[in-house]
Amino acid sequence: MSQHPHLLSRRAFVRSGALCLAGVSVGRLLAADPAKKPAFRIGLLTDLHYADKPALRTRFYRETAAKLQEAVRRFNAERPAFVVELGDFIDKAGSVEEEIPWLEKVERVFASVKAPRHYVLGNHCVMTLTKAEFAAHTGASRVPHYSFDHGGFHFVVLDSCFRSDGEAYQRENFDWKDANIPAQQLDWLRADLAKAGKPAIIFAHQRLDEAATHSVRNAAAVREVLERAGNVVAVFQGHSHKNDYQQIAGIHYCTLFAMVEGSGSQNSAYGLLDVMEDGSLRLNGFRKQASRSFERGK
Repeated sequence: MSQHPHLLSRRAFVRSGALCLAGVSVGRLLAADPAKKPAFRIGLLTDLHYADKPALRTRFYRETAAKLQEAVRRFNAERPAFVVELGDFIDKAGSVEEEIPWLEKVERVFASVKAPRHYVLGNHCVMTLTKAEFAAHTGASRVPHYSFDHGGFHFVVLDSCFRSDGEAYQRENFDWKDANIPAQQLDWLRADLAKAGKPAIIFAHQRLDEAATHSVRNAAAVREVLERAGNVVAVFQGHSHKNDYQQIAGIHYCTLFAMVEGSGSQNSAYGLLDVMEDGSLRLNGFRKQASRSFERGK
């Protein structure tokens, strides 16, 4: 994959209080030209909620495996640089012994993608299991929050599965509305973005924008860190199962549609994010996932 042609120092990012990326303000990104090829692509999907149990209202748990197979075929044909699963990979089982086979089944499908995989922890991933158990049966990192670089961009995976008192989610010890990024992780995020020296994209499960019960409870504090860093382009998130978009302080917050919602392949959802040479972004949505270009701010 080609490198971003205008990899700037952190000092060069800040100009009159606004982040500039190759002459384009972040939060005021030019629309990606459909005729232009991206520098690289990223596969995105969220809220699979796989489970071997009957459908409940709009959630068709057993159908996720087939929906995921379709997404994997698309990803393997398009060859993204990596794929990110944005949380709630599985749904709740009655016991650890019941849930592990579910997790292993959906992981076998996901592992057939021919690209590096990244996993964001969702609240359902650790409703029955611990974080260590989830990681042990998937390709997920044993440290759920981490960062990495690719193609002149910096990427951050966050873990919001903590209660307000700092206790990690596990075995139904939490209220899903009480999601938080603890102080230690915020300190890590602040330092990580400060030393990145390149534009950054954040991956989260619980929403970091203004979304009432589906937002991280300390989302305002998290956004302050992102805004002060000066190099965050966009946040991609799930959790609320719907297509949504907000721009706050020049940062794009894009919420993806849940794969589990609805019966039949036509009700799946996944996307390919194009990262263009000029730093602009284009989300190509499939099935019920909305397509979006991150255009110049009004």
